[in-house]
Amino acid sequence: MTDNNEKDTFEELLDLRMKAQLASQNDDDREIAKVLTFNVAEQVYAIEIQYVTEIIEIPHITAVPAVPDYITGIINVRSKVIPVMNIRLRFGKDEIAADDRTCVIIVNDGDVSVGLIADSVSDVLSVRESNRSETPDAMNVNSDKFIKYIVENADGVKLVLDIKKLLGSEDEKEI
Repeated sequence: MTDNNEKDTFEELLDLRMKAQLASQNDDDREIAKVLTFNVAEQVYAIEIQYVTEIIEIPHITAVPAVPDYITGIINVRSKVIPVMNIRLRFGKDEIAADDRTCVIIVNDGDVSVGLIADSVSDVLSVRESNRSETPDAMNVNSDKFIKYIVENADGVKLVLDIKKLLGSEDEKEI
């Protein structure tokens, strides 16, 4: 028969051991970012959540002449005029008709805001050091440098876009 003091001491030792194991874990499991995932064609992309201002339904988009074909036009969001980029066209995919899942993700980097048309928004995920990979440099996999890094988890691979490079392109500065 064990008395309560021995049982309490054993539980304390187990608790201390568990805390020590958690403290000794390497940084591979620490969260480094949160990302909003969205679908374009059959691919899942992501944007670091710090750049996402809001997600809205497709509003009326006013066409603007003499802009690249992937710039759909402009929208007015709370008295602010924002250019809208069709991610499908930007990445060389065929354009499709909008449906009830199609949305505009408003992203902001400093004083630059752009709406990105996505087929659908999926989820907000935590990115951990252990499931983050750099993009391969071989064979022009990321030749346009729009992919910041890759996140791989049980659901598959997500390409995290580099918003600074996507919004910093000379083509968007023309608008």
